[in-house]
Amino acid sequence: MENEDVVLAAPLFAGIEPNEARALLRSMTPVRLPKGEVLFREGALGDQLFVITGGKIKLGRTSQDGRENLLAVLGPGEMLGELSLFDPGPRTATATAVSDATLLELPHQRLTSWITTHPAVAVPLLGALAARLRRTDEALADLVFSDVPGRVAKALLDLADRFGQPVSDGIRVTHELTQEELAQLVGASRETVNKALADFTTRKWIRRDGRTLILLEVDRLERRSR
Repeated sequence: MENEDVVLAAPLFAGIEPNEARALLRSMTPVRLPKGEVLFREGALGDQLFVITGGKIKLGRTSQDGRENLLAVLGPGEMLGELSLFDPGPRTATATAVSDATLLELPHQRLTSWITTHPAVAVPLLGALAARLRRTDEALADLVFSDVPGRVAKALLDLADRFGQPVSDGIRVTHELTQEELAQLVGASRETVNKALADFTTRKWIRRDGRTLILLEVDRLERRSR
């Protein structure tokens, strides 16, 4: 399987023997999701856990007045839908393919059966949920205490950590987000986010090329994000 080592690093497979992890992986159902297609919608009932094997998936929510907020962009080796393991019910976000994506699907019943026979799996899964809660708390704090340029810098660093590739003059980040989606991720208007990006470009902290960014001055972005 493409990216097998990356996928096996997901919390679902932590704490179990490699051969058993591969057996679980082989029992999962492959899913292909073309760019722009929805995997599941906010409010819909669902009890499957998914592990991304390729591409990118965005998680978003829509307010009652129609405004959209982008919660996260996930890539290979990351999970989504794991809340259904501990709290089956309506989905808390809509999952949409940012690029052509491939995933592995594991139904709730099969997952609970696996945890019953491999209880060590529950610890890293709970760790993954705790990490997601921590990120949510940090995002809320950023909205209250950080200005938009600071939030933009932090978002760029997070995207670089997830999807960045070292190049001669910095870190190349092919995020594949539209300007509107990037603004939703930061929690600000597109105009304000574009102004911050233009400022970072003028300062030569970043270089822009469509939906690809080169982070040229990571240290300065880190200081600006605090």
